[in-house]
Amino acid sequence: MATRSVVIVGGGLTGALAALALASDGYRVDLYERRADIREAEVIRGRSINLAISERGLTALERVGLKQKALEMSVPMRGRQMHDLHGSLTFQPYSANSDENIHSISRGELNRLLITEADRSDRVALHFHHRCIDLDTEASVVTFLDDRNGERVDTSGDLIIGGDGVNSAVRAALTVSDDFDLQQSYLSHGYLELYIPPAQGGGYRIEKNALHIWPRKSFMMIALPNDDGSFTGTCFWPLEGDGSFGNLGDAAQVSDYFEHWFPDVPDLVPDLEEQFLAATPSTLVTVRCQPWVVGDTVLIGDAAHAVVPFYGQGMNAGFEDVRILCEQLETHPGDQRQALENYEKLRIDNGNAIADLAIANFHEMRDHVASPWFQMRKKFANLLQKMLPGWYRPLYSLVSFTNTPYAEAIEIHRRQNRILCIGSIFILGAFVWAVIWIVRNV
Repeated sequence: MATRSVVIVGGGLTGALAALALASDGYRVDLYERRADIREAEVIRGRSINLAISERGLTALERVGLKQKALEMSVPMRGRQMHDLHGSLTFQPYSANSDENIHSISRGELNRLLITEADRSDRVALHFHHRCIDLDTEASVVTFLDDRNGERVDTSGDLIIGGDGVNSAVRAALTVSDDFDLQQSYLSHGYLELYIPPAQGGGYRIEKNALHIWPRKSFMMIALPNDDGSFTGTCFWPLEGDGSFGNLGDAAQVSDYFEHWFPDVPDLVPDLEEQFLAATPSTLVTVRCQPWVVGDTVLIGDAAHAVVPFYGQGMNAGFEDVRILCEQLETHPGDQRQALENYEKLRIDNGNAIADLAIANFHEMRDHVASPWFQMRKKFANLLQKMLPGWYRPLYSLVSFTNTPYAEAIEIHRRQNRILCIGSIFILGAFVWAVIWIVRNV
């Protein structure tokens, strides 16, 4: 079969991985990115939630030989470290298995790694400063505008991939079809990042191998470690109303608010007020759409299924898209249409499933992780995992530490809970019967 050509729109994490993976599979790839080359860009704090990479993402990176490099540039997180209003700490391990960790990794550094590796391939051509302005799905032609000189560029390929993120131009072009369904839902909360510097002389100011959470019922703050001793802190607060970003307009208000709700944070962020007031909160959106495949055009990553970040699966789900798309193309080398149809069938329900899980986990992290009842349930789930290995796995473990499809993981979780509920009723009934028997016969 002659070498087939692929046009990828979007040079972020998912698009860059797709370029590298498809080039490794023998395709000729043209990657177009509207921004400048990230390898030359200045790192700007406050605009991108720190990333947690887990099994799905690592599996996709392993396919292109980059798993170990990613692990070397990441920091393992073994569980959640809760900070209460009085500064007391509680630790919740993610899994009963000590070797199951999620990993905090720099979005920018991982993107640089993927672009660098793609650039090394003689099958990949990189085009920066090229903004997608039109797409003809029938002719498989994409039109770009070179923002440096205003020149229009038309390019075609055997396969067009929209990996251009939550505000996807490719997805927008597909919405002109009457049968394209697009849903965007925004949380009433937004996010704002704070940089927690390393301790003087180096090292970490708080526990290195944990995702830190300050749960406060209707809002929260989290912090993920970086490999230089710093943390990326993120405030998830309402955009308007009580306790919102909109109510904090000067340094005194910011200082008082943190002293009351997050009393240990000011010591971690020496320039807290300056950082907070210089940043602008960003919104949190969930995107669902259908179909993901139109002709020879296919959506991946946030372009297909943007999710809120509270399960740490946005990047992992996008990387899994790339792996499964490549596997289907490999399985059907002479039938691209069948490969794309299979990809959509395998992924679209799972994209919706992780969107639901991410929203549910927002409420769990914000409202429940600090409660004694929740902590007891987590300990019981980990105990069951140890007692019943191979049968019982908590939902979080299925999502984060396996490649089980998201929708299937939810069904397994429900089935396990039903069995445990029936078992609990049986045990309770047996206990009551035993008590009655003892009372009557003693």
